[in-house]
Amino acid sequence: MKTVGFMTLGCKTNQYDAQAMREQFIRAGYVPAAFEEICDVYVVNTCMVTGVGEKKSLKFVRQAARRNPQAAIVVAGCLAQHDGEKLFLPGVRLVIGNAHREHVVEYLEDAIARDVAVCAVDDLADTAFEALDVTANEGRTRAVMKIQEGCDNRCAYCIIPDVRGPIRSRPLPDVRREADALGAAGYREVVLTGIHLASYGRDFHDGTTLLDAIDAVCAAPGVSRVRLGSLEPAWIDEAYAARMAQHADKLCPQFHLSLQSGCDKVLGRMRRRYTTAQFVRAVECLRVHFPGCAITTDVICGFAGETEEDFAQTVAFCQRIGFARMHVFPYSEREGTPAVQFDGVVPVFEREQRTRRLIAVGHELERAYLESLVGQTVEVMAEEEGEGYSRRYVRVRAPGAAAGSIVQVRITGLDGLTAVGELG
Repeated sequence: MKTVGFMTLGCKTNQYDAQAMREQFIRAGYVPAAFEEICDVYVVNTCMVTGVGEKKSLKFVRQAARRNPQAAIVVAGCLAQHDGEKLFLPGVRLVIGNAHREHVVEYLEDAIARDVAVCAVDDLADTAFEALDVTANEGRTRAVMKIQEGCDNRCAYCIIPDVRGPIRSRPLPDVRREADALGAAGYREVVLTGIHLASYGRDFHDGTTLLDAIDAVCAAPGVSRVRLGSLEPAWIDEAYAARMAQHADKLCPQFHLSLQSGCDKVLGRMRRRYTTAQFVRAVECLRVHFPGCAITTDVICGFAGETEEDFAQTVAFCQRIGFARMHVFPYSEREGTPAVQFDGVVPVFEREQRTRRLIAVGHELERAYLESLVGQTVEVMAEEEGEGYSRRYVRVRAPGAAAGSIVQVRITGLDGLTAVGELG
């Protein structure tokens, strides 16, 4: 039997796409293997949100070719969508973008049979939501479900609209069907993900929103917890938060609101569609309806035109919000985006220095949030023996918790940024 190894970079949406392709290979008779092993086929599901992601993607393609020069390599995902035939590196048999992935095995085997390299990359402008199903998540108790694709916002720094296309939503009956299937398969938690999740349903033009998808997944038998991917703060108001709170028994009180900058001047240059005041209102609404909820975020340091004073505003804003966790990145130019033409370029070393400084602040805030949990009893889903995540997405070490179980744990202390507790 032929073996296939996967390497996936980037976001949860990419993880879902990779798992869907992996299942197609399994159904076709391939045996999954570790990417580090000698495989007959390697699939690299690429990312190009940042320069680092792009470089890593290319590195893994070259690694696969060196590991087994006779292997057939598939390059998929965002970098494939952007660069197409430029990615016909040694060993590459198929370049497939962010469409047609339901045909990945068929296309690859046809390319091998004809001894050619095939580029299956099309314009995404008129592409419908791609119906990919996932029935397993590589042995995990948490399942990721993609319900939305694409983005129409076109922030100044972002290449994603070019490589993911316009917004497309998964039909609500399909959302219900996969949620039911995941619950029946034993997945206790389902994570709803998309490129611009909050825009779910807007392309249906019938009033359907993300709230309807939340209703559907929360109703799935066997699903105990529902978690949301990244949300846009401008979409969260009192009514929206109140509607979500109707599912407080299942909807995890951890909300990832993309910030990117805590300075209104920088947000304007980024072409983000909210202000810091709107961000504060979104957080306040969530905290009213989900007391003690964890607010997590992304921040970019060193965007074109960001001064030291602007950066100081971002630091102060993050401290004001009191994020439970922060993902901090240096700004990375993406050719083809408006921002590459902006003046006020921040030197790379300064971007990296600011990133390190804000990461340190993020760690302080995360530790403060974790310390606030000491003495509380929280629900933990053990993803492995003695360790798992709370509903607020806090990693908790709980000796005695059986893998796959949902248990009550009293937090007694911290080990770095991991909470430690005892079964309650």
